[in-house]
Amino acid sequence: MNPLHHPGAAQLPDADIERRGELKNLSLNVNSLESDALDHHDIPSTPAPLMGRLARWNAKVEGLGGLEARGITRVLPHEKHEKGMMGYLQMFSLWFSINIVAPNMITGLLGPLVFDLGWVDCVCCVIFGNALSCCGTAYLATFGPQSGNRTMILSRYFMGYWPSKLICCFNIVNQIGWGIIGSIVAGQTFSAVNGAGLSIAVGCVISALCIGVVAIFGIGVLHSFERYAWCPQIFAFLVLVGSAGPHFNTSLASVGPSTMITANRCSFFALQYSIVIGFSAAGADFYVYYPTTTSKRLTFLSTWSGMWLAIIFANILGVGIATGISTTPEWSDAYDISSGALLLACYNGLGGFGSFCVIILALGSIANNAPGTYSAALSLQVLGRYGKAVPRWVWCFLIMIVEIVCSVAGRDHLFEIFQNMLPIMGYYVSPWLAIIVMEHLLFHVLRRVPFDWTAWEDRKRLPVGIAALLSYLIGWAGAIIGMYQVWYQGPVAVRIGGHGGDIGAWLAVAFTSLTYPPLRLLELKIIGR
Repeated sequence: MNPLHHPGAAQLPDADIERRGELKNLSLNVNSLESDALDHHDIPSTPAPLMGRLARWNAKVEGLGGLEARGITRVLPHEKHEKGMMGYLQMFSLWFSINIVAPNMITGLLGPLVFDLGWVDCVCCVIFGNALSCCGTAYLATFGPQSGNRTMILSRYFMGYWPSKLICCFNIVNQIGWGIIGSIVAGQTFSAVNGAGLSIAVGCVISALCIGVVAIFGIGVLHSFERYAWCPQIFAFLVLVGSAGPHFNTSLASVGPSTMITANRCSFFALQYSIVIGFSAAGADFYVYYPTTTSKRLTFLSTWSGMWLAIIFANILGVGIATGISTTPEWSDAYDISSGALLLACYNGLGGFGSFCVIILALGSIANNAPGTYSAALSLQVLGRYGKAVPRWVWCFLIMIVEIVCSVAGRDHLFEIFQNMLPIMGYYVSPWLAIIVMEHLLFHVLRRVPFDWTAWEDRKRLPVGIAALLSYLIGWAGAIIGMYQVWYQGPVAVRIGGHGGDIGAWLAVAFTSLTYPPLRLLELKIIGR
């Protein structure tokens, strides 16, 4: 079927940036486990159509040069772009740019300041917590080129058509939440540089607007922006190392009895794990135009290394700043004002050049949060027929408004948002990832059952999802008894070290992993899919 005559073609006009350029009819050698060669045709997207003046206005907007009009419609093999080795470098730079940002540095502050951990403990948690966390996004990313489907569409193959909508809702909240955090950090930073001339609220609005504009234009502009966004960020970070590094206290030791230190290690490790694990729900979104011959191994390594190197660099720098707050009065006073004021104080002595570096860090929120806003818009389309009828760019615009309002309202509560929101992301993603890995390896690879990527919209050919939903909810039960938060402490969590530590994500994985295989076997025996 010609994709421009597709019933969902409202999402695929000729002006779509992703349909320009050199699209070749590839003679693909697709392996037996991810095949388009099955005797099926792609199920067409059937959104409620836009009509009248609204449709004409939408067509004009989607006709703008550079704006991606495609929503969640599957990218067919002949629509994909040849990338070559530069494509893997683009994968690396995409995720490096997304994560070499100030908000990730702010999370490093929490180790010494909130959990009373020393330099060595914090650095170990940062390195190993994020090494594990980045695997989720890298693993999901390998499905993007093979399937041509977005991540939340892929979730239907593992969770079932209806249960996967629950993951969509969580992903929407997660990505918007990070957008709010990024806008607050940027707003505080802009305000710190401009003093009384610019309030934090105005800075939040400026940041959210910039994030929204990049997300609205879509994947072409997003990739072009992220290709170079890391350059000014790494420059500002290296200047910060030279300016603030002499004040780092790398001999700082963890405080408290050994049992309390153990509990705090568990909690900070869980917090670090939660920083980027939420990106797993967007991992495949940015690779759907890569050819199906794209190497899975190189896709995984490019994605994982780009994320991990950026996140540990930013976090370790944040840990270093936190160790110096107690011995540097200027930093301590600035910390009492805001995170933006603290960043500015770390460039003290550099004058206007230091302020310029702080502004660069503030603008990093665009690179960090535009992909999340883009992914949240796609997730809203996956929710159903009427969500799909709303163009992707409209959803991005509405999400931008939400981020503006919430960031302005929560601008004085940044660290509370960090502490209370981030671990929850690990709770929802971890059992979902466990289901994906088991379904893929146990029920497809080992049994040599191919995925039919053409069934992305056919609920009769997708899994029912009863086993996945039950095991996912059981996993959440494990998370509840193992979570340790300000607002709730689970009965198992409070026993960690005698003082309480967060093991919710690990119990969620354990409970899900024990229950999913037998439930899925029973589901296959009774229902057959």
